[in-house]
Amino acid sequence: MILPPVVAVPLMIAVVAIGVTLMYASILDARERRVPHRTWRPALVIAIPMAVWVYGLTILADWQAAAGYLILVAVFCGFFYLFQAVNLFGGADAYALIIITACIPFFPIEPYFGTSPLGFFPFTVLTNAVLINIAAPVAILVKNLLEGNRAPLPCLFLGFPVDGKAIQNEFGFVMEDIEEEEGRLTRRFVGFTESLGRIVRGERRLYTKDLRLHPKDYQRELALYRKAGKVWISYGIPFIIPITAGFLTALFMGDILFVIMKALAGM
Repeated sequence: MILPPVVAVPLMIAVVAIGVTLMYASILDARERRVPHRTWRPALVIAIPMAVWVYGLTILADWQAAAGYLILVAVFCGFFYLFQAVNLFGGADAYALIIITACIPFFPIEPYFGTSPLGFFPFTVLTNAVLINIAAPVAILVKNLLEGNRAPLPCLFLGFPVDGKAIQNEFGFVMEDIEEEEGRLTRRFVGFTESLGRIVRGERRLYTKDLRLHPKDYQRELALYRKAGKVWISYGIPFIIPITAGFLTALFMGDILFVIMKALAGM
């Protein structure tokens, strides 16, 4: 669907503002594991008026279609907020997805492979981000197999062992519970279901960043990790990086999942 310039141009202005901010936020999150809310303020100053203009024109042109998109926007934003509230998303990730959803509901330009039948830009960004994020666990599995690292199969996809003496210099969260009983170390992997349950209960995972920033609070853990030699941690790629990649591929390439489905169907 090719939008008229009166709609496409404001959307592209919002795309540029949000896209630049996403790339900057990705750098911040990779380097510091933190994206302050103020990072988004310049983009919001630009994107919100553009979005209001686009919604206004859409309502005037076809209020029923506009109502459908507004419902989609509200549902998606609500889910992203809920996922953040129960710690399934990071705050920066949810904030980025909510801003994209609220400010860029339509494809501003026709991507190379076209748009999906739904034509809802935020959904394509999300599915692309998820598919791109899946590539990382596959690469980690290959790395672990080549290095002969042993762990439960899900852990082979999600993490790798690091030197316990320098664990605070890595990025990720600790995937093992390590204790010392009568001078002997005991260790077990925390499974996905158990880890998810802890998150939902509000029990924060132990991140290597915590060890780096507050070593005095984790002297016992650091001592155990040094004794353990190697400790498994999750890979530390912030989800905002796949979100940014999903945003750019959605804009220029289209819906990766839709393209795969069409290829499998022989269309």
